[in-house]
Amino acid sequence: MPCRLNDSRRFVRTMARLVASALVIAALAGCSSNPAEEPPPTIEPAQAAVSPPSGRDLPGTVRPLAADAQAALFDAMTATLAVLAPGPAGQSTITALTSTDARPIPLAGPATAIVGDGAGLVYAAGRGGYYRVELAAGTATKVDIEGERDTEFTAITRRADGRLVLGSADGAVYTLGSDDTVDARLKQFARVDALVAQGNTVVVLDRGQTSVTTIDESGKDADYSLRAGAGATTIAADPVGRVLVADTRGGALLVFLADPLMLRQRYPVRDAPYGLAGSSTLAWVSQTASNTVIGYDLASGIPVEKVRYRTVQQPNSLVYDERSGTLYVVSATGAGVQVITDAAGVP
Repeated sequence: MPCRLNDSRRFVRTMARLVASALVIAALAGCSSNPAEEPPPTIEPAQAAVSPPSGRDLPGTVRPLAADAQAALFDAMTATLAVLAPGPAGQSTITALTSTDARPIPLAGPATAIVGDGAGLVYAAGRGGYYRVELAAGTATKVDIEGERDTEFTAITRRADGRLVLGSADGAVYTLGSDDTVDARLKQFARVDALVAQGNTVVVLDRGQTSVTTIDESGKDADYSLRAGAGATTIAADPVGRVLVADTRGGALLVFLADPLMLRQRYPVRDAPYGLAGSSTLAWVSQTASNTVIGYDLASGIPVEKVRYRTVQQPNSLVYDERSGTLYVVSATGAGVQVITDAAGVP
């Protein structure tokens, strides 16, 4: 009996030590692995469809542009369409397209996204900073951001107060305090694929998380975050306060308000919607699987199709000039720029 009791006590003490050791190891593991520092779970990002060859006799006129366009915007002061595309030797080029001319403006390195001030300047995000492009002069100057020499910037926008905001490949949002200094940095995304601004509220699109998130005016905190369909790819802000998102995988146009972030409308759009442009009257969406662009009236609770046009091949980028009513459809396969005047009217 005493022997059995000693064995039992020894067994209990041994088990107690093992349990205590396991708890210590678990606690240490919990301290060394902070979930907030781990990358968020993601899905495979959606992509535009590979477009078929486009037909002949397209509406409007087609301006030649051999480059595979990545992004485009319209500058009202200079009446210039600025198109970002890859250039020679791994660099990028911004082509300044006016009614009479097409002038390439080479950048000193690769760029990924552009935003304009509407008054002659275009800003292009690149590694370590951004390029400041003067359209009238045809010049580009690199601005290096302090302490971010190796940061791969993937997105850029400009707030109403003129401050630039950039996003990075490693999922951070940088709000600049001056031309080359960071005032606030917020890192919580898998990747910042695109940025738009409504006033001083910035909206982040993360394709891997298929989400949209608003950043407050300080740039230090995320206000709200919402799932954006089954595979969001592109985002655009319109002049009347809405934020448009193309759910390419889910086949839908999503319409958000930014402050506070709220999904107001979801409307089915077939054939891999991708390109977006907003105006005060219509929301423009391209269908990359069928080389089509549609203008939707969002005034009521449900988007209403008003106009539809056949387009150049791979219509990945759309730009609308509010003043002239001209829609620009920019091909991502070198098929040129389709210019449709009075686009909001009856085709």
